[in-house]
Amino acid sequence: MSGLVDALVIVAVIALVIVRQFRASRVGTDRRWWLLPGVLAVLALREPHLLDTRHPTTAALVFGAEVIVGLAMGAAWAWTTRIWVEPDGAVWSRSTRASVAVWAVGIGLRLGLFGIGTLLGVHQDGSALILALAGTLLVRSGLLIWRAQSLRPAPVSATAYRDGVPRSAWKEPV
Repeated sequence: MSGLVDALVIVAVIALVIVRQFRASRVGTDRRWWLLPGVLAVLALREPHLLDTRHPTTAALVFGAEVIVGLAMGAAWAWTTRIWVEPDGAVWSRSTRASVAVWAVGIGLRLGLFGIGTLLGVHQDGSALILALAGTLLVRSGLLIWRAQSLRPAPVSATAYRDGVPRSAWKEPV
C-alpha cells in the first residue's frame, strides 16, 4: 500500500475503534473478536518493505519496540476499560478516562519511536504501525473477553413468596 493509503487506514481504524469503545457496548464472547486485528495484520504483513533493508538490525529493533508498545498499550487499554454485568447476565464494557491517557501515552511513545528511527536513518513504513495496531486490538479484545468470562451475573435477590418472581421491598410510610 502507498503511504497515503496506510495513513487513511490507520486513521479510519483508530477513529472507528475509539468511537465504538467510548460508548457502552455489549461484550460478546462468541463473536469473532480477532477478525479486525487479523485483517490488519494480513494487510501489514503482505507489504514487502516492512523492515528497512539498508539498516536491518536497527529497523528490527525499532519495529520490535513498536510492537511491544502496541501490545503493552492493548493490555493497559483492556485493564482501564470498565466492565460490568447486567442482571440478565449480559457483560458490557466502556472505556474510561484512564483509557484516554493510555492512548495519549501510546501515541506519544510511537511518535518518539518514529523520531528515533528517523534520527538513526531508518526508513519506516506504515505497515509496522498497522501491525502494532493489530497487536493492540488483539491484546485488548482478548483480555476483555477473558475478563468478561470471569464475571458472574449479580445474584437475584430473594423473592418475597419463594415463587421465583423478584419483588421490590415495600416500606410502610412513617
